[in-house]
Amino acid sequence: MAKQMINLIANMNTVIKMYSLLMAALVFLIPVNAQNGGYVNYNYTYLDNIKTVQFHVEGLVLSQPVYYLNSGSALELTFDDLSPDYREYVYTVVHCNADWTPSVLVSSEYLSGFEEEIIEDYEYSFKSKTIYTHYTVFLPNEDMQFSKSGNYLLLVYDNEDERRLAFVRRFMVVEPLVNIQPNVVRPAMVSKSDTHQEIDFSVIHKGFEIRNPRTELSVTVLQNGRWDNAIQDLKPLFSRAEEQVFDYQNKVIFPSGKEFRYLDLRSLRYGTENIARVEYINDRYEVTLYTDEKRNKSAYLEFEDINGNFVIDNFDDRDAVLESEYASVLFSLASPGELYDYDVYLFGAFTEWLLKPEFQMVYNPAVNAYVGKAYLKQGYYNYLYAAVPKSGGDLDFGPIEGNWYETRNDYTILVYYRPFGGRYDRLIGALTFSSRI
Repeated sequence: MAKQMINLIANMNTVIKMYSLLMAALVFLIPVNAQNGGYVNYNYTYLDNIKTVQFHVEGLVLSQPVYYLNSGSALELTFDDLSPDYREYVYTVVHCNADWTPSVLVSSEYLSGFEEEIIEDYEYSFKSKTIYTHYTVFLPNEDMQFSKSGNYLLLVYDNEDERRLAFVRRFMVVEPLVNIQPNVVRPAMVSKSDTHQEIDFSVIHKGFEIRNPRTELSVTVLQNGRWDNAIQDLKPLFSRAEEQVFDYQNKVIFPSGKEFRYLDLRSLRYGTENIARVEYINDRYEVTLYTDEKRNKSAYLEFEDINGNFVIDNFDDRDAVLESEYASVLFSLASPGELYDYDVYLFGAFTEWLLKPEFQMVYNPAVNAYVGKAYLKQGYYNYLYAAVPKSGGDLDFGPIEGNWYETRNDYTILVYYRPFGGRYDRLIGALTFSSRI
């Protein structure tokens, strides 16, 4: 049975080639032309040779990029360049308001040191069939320090030949002045009580005066580090002497989803439980996964996941950073027919939490499955299949994955403060917690 399934999946290659041509045409749908000096204000990679961008607290690969002023910690940025030769990359940062529009501050007001620097820490891959250069930079550093809290955009440019924007990453700088007390509750609406999670919380600000909370405070809540479904610009429902209460009904509420599916790509030599086949074709590894099934009608199954994130690692007696291989991974999702009202996408941190054309699945009637490819470095990955209405609207996990209240999700609360006459939004509190608190 397994052999028959593998042979059927092999027929998908023709569909994938046709799909690649379609995706090349869709590249022109990029919302902002970076080469004309513009850039989007969310996580986005512009250059095809840039892979595996990770940005997190140093030593905590699954953390959000949140830095606390004068804490002595740092944020760590790493990425691979699949170009055959070294290229000079430079970085700069832009201070933003709570809604991620650029603030009125000039760089000298929020930075100490230089406003632009070259990434000097790089290493070449070795023993791997895939050639790449691995870059690392820590922020803040001796050349660049932050003096103001708030939202920031990190811009990394390829400085060779014509200067080109390589990628954009969001991060946050916090001056911890308040405490946050969260509570995850079952939604009061019966129609959502089994499929959604509601977040109530209080902001405690002992010794820190907030004169007009409804105009001076703005709060954002994230689910699993995603900004595409963030709930923003929340105001207190009511205020006490040194406490602001956010206890709304049916407002700070998120679809629960299900525990993320996983891809264990840590061994290409021995394979793992969800890998059907590994081949080396035309100077690259081709990995075929066993076909996934829809879970929207199946019961909730609890297991540990990493909430959509990914970790670079391997079990092939190699250095994870410099010796890990890249592989073209073929995903497939069984479906007796095409979902005519929806498009289907791979979705997770490795897609930058975006519905990108290169991660859209194509329905192949020859194997009764949606198929799609992703070029990934060896490691452990979480992912889901997202359904997106063709008529327009937000992505929906319901038609393929389902939503269950019991699902374990991580939530992040960010508290912004701008007093009367203030020129920028200060980030005075941040907290990440599990829905199982």
